[in-house]
Amino acid sequence: MNDLVLTDNNDIPSERTASISENPGVSVRKRHSRQGLGNYLICKDGEVYAGAHLLVDVWGGKNIGDPDAVAEILKKAAEGANATILHVHVHEFGGEGGISGVAVLAESHISVHTWPELDYAAFDVFMCGNCRPEKAVAVLEQKLEPVRIEVNEQKRGLVG
Repeated sequence: MNDLVLTDNNDIPSERTASISENPGVSVRKRHSRQGLGNYLICKDGEVYAGAHLLVDVWGGKNIGDPDAVAEILKKAAEGANATILHVHVHEFGGEGGISGVAVLAESHISVHTWPELDYAAFDVFMCGNCRPEKAVAVLEQKLEPVRIEVNEQKRGLVG
């Protein structure tokens, strides 16, 4: 994975207007200047985008059925990525029903859904700005010790 770097916004128009509400009868718009746009944008491989969304499939990971361990893993992954944790919530579905959890971050989120009966966990690592989502994946690998891990990156909010 390549390093993520903040952009200087040289290739972004000086002003953009973006609609942030599509409710009928409500017109909420926010105007951004060039200076305001760049605080959390990412520039990687010549592209500028709002956030990196890593889809992480973990096979054979340890503790994916333990809600306390999963909560701690979410926390450590966020810390490893230099993210600001706002809230961590984990829900256990009784028996072998698995776990759903999320670390809500100032820079977006890390979420997980586990299927212990399949020995499988699906993580989403979505971050913007100075965060290093690939470092969160490194923490997942270290803590879960999976047999196999697959990572796919999506660039969210690609600036034309």
